[in-house]
Amino acid sequence: MSNELMRKEVQEAVQAGERALQSLYTAKEQLNSAKNWGIFDMLGGGLFASMIKHSKLGNASASLEEARYDLQIFQRELSDVHIPQNLQINVNGFLSFADFFLDGLIADYLVQSRINDAREQVEDAIERVEMLLRDLKSYI
Repeated sequence: MSNELMRKEVQEAVQAGERALQSLYTAKEQLNSAKNWGIFDMLGGGLFASMIKHSKLGNASASLEEARYDLQIFQRELSDVHIPQNLQINVNGFLSFADFFLDGLIADYLVQSRINDAREQVEDAIERVEMLLRDLKSYI
């Protein structure tokens, strides 16, 4: 592969990585908001807090899907420059059915635990993408 072609591939990978990173930051913000409403809900926020929390969880879920899609594109671009990575976010449902209909401390705690797990996975992905972007940018 020529130097010019390699530079172009690296630039494409950087652009894809920056999109993925932005999606991850958005997901992190949404999860933080859901976490805060979840704490309020656990402290007795009632139905109103539960409804807002679930709205925030829906936003977080959409953001996570977007981040997952952007990470897949970034992963493909990395393979073009021969840097294999397995960048995935595995966040399953947030137990929303149980939380909404069995609204109690145990269900709220389970949902809060899932939110925290998702936040940790997003944080890990952010760190990995930032590291890869630093490495890629050193080639340009």
